[in-house]
Amino acid sequence: MDNGWQASANAWIADMGARGDFGRRYVLDPIMLPRALACAPKKALDVGCGEGRFCRMLKQNGIDVTGVDPTPALLEAACARDPDGAYLGATAEYLPFGANTFDLVVSYLSLIDIPDIEAAILEMARVLAPGGALLIANLNSFNTACCDTGWIKDSAGRRMYYPIDNYLEERSMWIEYRGIRVRNHHRPMSTYMRTLLDAGLRLSYFDEPSPGADAMPKKAASYRRAPWFLVMEWVKPE
Repeated sequence: MDNGWQASANAWIADMGARGDFGRRYVLDPIMLPRALACAPKKALDVGCGEGRFCRMLKQNGIDVTGVDPTPALLEAACARDPDGAYLGATAEYLPFGANTFDLVVSYLSLIDIPDIEAAILEMARVLAPGGALLIANLNSFNTACCDTGWIKDSAGRRMYYPIDNYLEERSMWIEYRGIRVRNHHRPMSTYMRTLLDAGLRLSYFDEPSPGADAMPKKAASYRRAPWFLVMEWVKPE
């Protein structure tokens, strides 16, 4: 099934730039990188690494990191930007590694792109070493319930409110913005929680972050009005 990523790769890479978009730079990175480093991992896996931005951030902090992604154009960009890096073509549902290989597995805004979330989380748990952490950043399920619709605006184009509808109905939808057109998946929060618990993982951290004080005020205000992201850390029992 086409998910749009290969055709959207160039627009995505341009949109990310070298440092990532607003949500990554000002909302998620300030949590994701310190949480990753706090685990003191020796070997890390980034599932859905895209053009390799977070892999490079981990590598700059001395972590042996491997990135996997199913989109050839994104992997080409990752390799071009990090010629000595380890990047492999693979889907989250079939990770080409042995059990207990990594002491940190990262899913940085990739769960919404994965068709079979149950298989993917089982694979992430399988390759995670006992005592290791699965670090997840995801769009909040309140957001994805209507992310194909977006903000409801008044006649002057001002944002009135963000809608939530058919929240419990799992479904895929096409999302379009700034030249990017990709297929995302909406799932209620209960699906993610149940699947992670069924994989034998234990929740050790949860947050719904908002932009920090250094973020552009007008942009930050938009991110604070509606639920946008969540960050979770799950540990594999020893």
